[in-house]
Amino acid sequence: MRIAVLKERAPGEARTAATPETVKKFVALGAAVAVEEGAGESASISDTAYREAGAELGSAAGVVKGADIVLGIQAPDAALLQGAKPGAWVAALFEPFGNRERVDAYAAAGFEALAMEFMPRITRAQSMDVLSSQSNLAGYKAVIAAADVYGRAFPMMMTAAGTIQAAKVFVMGVGVAGLQAIATARRLGAQVSATDVRSATKEQIQSLGAKPVFVETVAGIEGEGSGGYATEMSEEYQKAQAELVSGHIAKQDIVITTALIPGRAAPRLISDAQIATMKPGSVIFDLAVAQGDGTGGNVEGSVADEVVEKHGVKIVGYSNTAAHLAADASALFARNHYNFLSAFWDKEQGRPVLDEEIGNAVRLTRGGEVVNERLKG
Repeated sequence: MRIAVLKERAPGEARTAATPETVKKFVALGAAVAVEEGAGESASISDTAYREAGAELGSAAGVVKGADIVLGIQAPDAALLQGAKPGAWVAALFEPFGNRERVDAYAAAGFEALAMEFMPRITRAQSMDVLSSQSNLAGYKAVIAAADVYGRAFPMMMTAAGTIQAAKVFVMGVGVAGLQAIATARRLGAQVSATDVRSATKEQIQSLGAKPVFVETVAGIEGEGSGGYATEMSEEYQKAQAELVSGHIAKQDIVITTALIPGRAAPRLISDAQIATMKPGSVIFDLAVAQGDGTGGNVEGSVADEVVEKHGVKIVGYSNTAAHLAADASALFARNHYNFLSAFWDKEQGRPVLDEEIGNAVRLTRGGEVVNERLKG
């Protein structure tokens, strides 16, 4: 069983799919691990560290040759995998809805594409869930980046020269990223409030010491949406929420938006008119900017990897937020990979054998065809 790890080639991608820790664990299972030279440099991992962990180092072509499994952060072009075994598995992020051409290319090449972002949100798959592990870091980084751009202190400070008031931070969307954003802003001493379309998140917000901001006159989603994500709301709720949020946003110093709907453009949460009501010097961090519709992500006018200033308000958003914490993000992603494969490792066959529940959920291609139900029709 040969596991290959290539250097990431997507623009701005600083993470790597394996660490010396996970290399050792795969070797302990009986696998041979091959890592492309320089694969870990941007995540502060040297070739020497991989070699000492038991990995073979080499060129991309040499690493892929004879590979049974290829691990990645972002799925490599199928052309890079020439030399891998027929039917080889490739476990990575595929963006199946936004990059169908890549999925079709994998099917044509005969590889078995395993989309890590399709990991079902069930209890036994929590340790394999890359979206959760990376969103957790992204929520933290969003607050740190916003604090840096803000240019003022977060906590209340009482000094001989006078008192500095605590920054007011509003988090929109209380999933994994939103919860971490709340916790981080609280640790920095900010006065934090948060909202979500799911009424059940109110207790989570309060448990972190933040103030919940919810529409009370129109019913929202009581529990989770499909797969643990929020779903789109009725027009009535959206209108009521917009009115409530507009009045609240005008009083905030920092707003963090985190709303995403899988397979669709990020929902618009903040309009240009709402931005205009905010105080000069305020900051908005749009975590969903990379999944926008071309005119912004959650925030109208946001641009990935740029600081946009509108009405005196600075709007920030990264195309790949987790990659700004490359070392930690790589460590978690690599563990997700290991947890995924090791959970199905068959000692007799010396390789993982996926079950139907998780296997059918993440498998995009097999036997030259696109087989995932979510991509059919």
